[in-house]
Formats: sequence, C-alpha cells, structure tokens
Amino acid sequence: MRYEILGPLRVTDGTKSMSISAHKVEIVLSVLLIRADQVVSPEQLMAEIWGEDLPRRATAGLHVYISQLRKFLKTLGAVGNPVETRAPGYVLRKGDDEIDAHVFLQLVDRGRAFLREERHDEAACHFEQALALWRGPTLGYGEKGPAVGGPIIDGFSTWLTETRLESQEMLAECRLRLGRHREAVGMLYALTAENPMREVFHRQLMLALYRSERQADALKVYQTVRRTLKDELGLEPGRPLQDLQRAILAGDKCLMTPPLALSGR
Repeated sequence: MRYEILGPLRVTDGTKSMSISAHKVEIVLSVLLIRADQVVSPEQLMAEIWGEDLPRRATAGLHVYISQLRKFLKTLGAVGNPVETRAPGYVLRKGDDEIDAHVFLQLVDRGRAFLREERHDEAACHFEQALALWRGPTLGYGEKGPAVGGPIIDGFSTWLTETRLESQEMLAECRLRLGRHREAVGMLYALTAENPMREVFHRQLMLALYRSERQADALKVYQTVRRTLKDELGLEPGRPLQDLQRAILAGDKCLMTPPLALSGR
C-alpha cells in the first residue's frame, strides 16, 4: 500500500486509489502518517482536529474517527491493522507500505550527496525524480493559506515545502553547471513568479538569461526584484544579486563559465 501526501491525501493499493471524504478522519490519518511508527497521544490528535476549542465529548469523537480510519484502510486491503492502540495513544505501523514523502526525502538526500561530489548529472536526475512526486501543496492545503491543523501538520507542511524549494534551487544550479541554461529559463521564470522574495531564484534566472544571450532580459529581472523588495520590505537586493548585475553590465566573460552558477551561496 502507498500513502501519498505530496498533494491531496490519498491511499493507493495496486490499481485502486481512494481519498477520505471525512475531514477529521483525514486529519487523524495525516498526523499518524507524519509520525509513522511513532506513538501519537490522544491529546496531540485532538489538538490537530479541534485546536484549543475541544468539544465536551472530544475523546469519544476521537475513538469514532480512529474506528472509521481503520475501516477505510481495511477496505483498501490493509494487511492486519496498521493503526494500533499503543500506550499512551495510537501508532500507524508503516511496515512494507510506502509514504511518498519519505521517498521524496530519500531522493533529495541522494541528490545532495551527488551535488557535493560534483556529479551534477546524477544529482539533477535525483532532484527531478523527487520533484515529480509532487501533485500539489502538502496534503492538498495551500502553502500560503491559513493554518489547517495543529503544530504537527502545519510544521511538517512548512518543512516539506521548504525542502521542495531547496530541491528546485539545487536542480536549477545543476542545470546551470551542466550548461543547460536555456532549459532552466522557463522553470526559473515560474519559480520567481511563485516566490518573488526568494532572491536566489532571481539570481539563477539572470545568469541563465545572460548565458542564453539575453542580457537585456537578465537586467529586467534585476529591476523587477529590486522594485519588489523596495516596495514590500524597503530593502535593496542582497550582495550576490548586486554583484551579478554589475558583472552583466560589464559584460564579464567569466559569467559564461558554468561553475559560477553557485556564486553567492
């Protein structure tokens, strides 16, 4: 069985894929998956479901949701009972089942290792595989929307989202190192639009455009991010962006050398 949380939560078993329609049951499964093979207390689960506004029969309600979750997993053909009652709470036994977020993190770790060894082609391949697992925001909730759970869900979602952004940054750098700057342009335009305050994406885009013989477009990117930072935060771009702008204006031929993709890190 495979649990998928890199997008709307769903569980697949062979060719069968199912989602949970009951929101509170979905929250329970989300928390147990995030803490797979670890005991989660009833108090933690209730905080994720109701926050500080607990109903009078919260404990009884939680028992109902656990029961419904067990029935849902049994319908999918779960072997035994993945959700066990274990003092002082509940645990989801992962066993031989797969969680897509775990696969994502393993691929990212391998990509980082290859990047440290300057094996950029292999690193890029692992980052591409990792990012291809995503179907949308973690658990289907907007990355910039309001909190949808307690500290467990929200903290995990924030961490995974940041790791995804880091993976996108490292993939772009691998492509620049490999001389695949034209291929990186479209990806980086999308990333700068989605993350207008993340200066590293603007720097990478400027470099990719410059290497693609688009000096004017590279300088326009600088003006755009400079205006955004001044309007939103009253700040000037950081030193790496300023240095890159000056180098582009000077027509610095050293910028065409792929290893400079990592400058400013």
